[in-house]
Amino acid sequence: MERALGLMAGAGVLPGRAAAEARRQGWHVVAFAFEDAPGLADRCDAVIPSRIDNIPAVLQELAARHVSAALFVGTFWKHRVFAHIDREVDQAARSLVSGGLSDGALAEMVLATLHALGIEVLDQRRFLSPWMVTAGVLTARVPTEAEWREIREGLVLARHLATFGIGQTVVRARGVTVAVEAVEGTDDTIRRATRLSGPGAVVVKAVAPSHDYRFDTPTVGPATLDAMAEGGATALAVEGSNVLVVDRDEVVRLAESAGITVVSVDAPG
Repeated sequence: MERALGLMAGAGVLPGRAAAEARRQGWHVVAFAFEDAPGLADRCDAVIPSRIDNIPAVLQELAARHVSAALFVGTFWKHRVFAHIDREVDQAARSLVSGGLSDGALAEMVLATLHALGIEVLDQRRFLSPWMVTAGVLTARVPTEAEWREIREGLVLARHLATFGIGQTVVRARGVTVAVEAVEGTDDTIRRATRLSGPGAVVVKAVAPSHDYRFDTPTVGPATLDAMAEGGATALAVEGSNVLVVDRDEVVRLAESAGITVVSVDAPG
């Protein structure tokens, strides 16, 4: 019997790509579309428009379609959770509020709810591994020694902060940490940082050692490079094998045209 996968689709191109890979692996893919995900409909067996303020309907569909595993892919905007949570009246929502809206609290609530239905939440890397990057310089230009110093400092700090759920991205310039990612996401963090630092900033994205890849795979893509170019940032470093680069060829093209060096580095230690 074909296994049914419930794909919880956030924004972006990754849900569609994960759906295609899941079907290649033999899954019957039922997508629950919470955000705009280009190409999703063409790569799934069914697409169900869904809302974060109507989770009971999602749970009913999961049960009705005999889904045995769930996959969360794409961007789920935290501000939408903040906007809708006060309208939720069911017990699951009250439980979520009492536990807070941290990533850990949300993950625990989701896991407990789906476990009660006999549904396992799968690691995203099982379906996104073709886009993970290994260590090495992606662009023709390698970082300068000054940029390497910022990268080394930024990588240690980013991993440390990610451990506490603060964010995965730091931006440094002239030996100073200019900005740390919070709820706004990587690209808006870069825009905020470059407004403060001016040209020459270095962007570093890393992952906590205990990062839960069932709910998030750290990602950079063309929009990240657009934000960097707009603000005059000169270097992007990501943690090798733990960060996904969307549309790598386009990322490299944008970086080369803006004079930005892009490098994937090994985790400290």
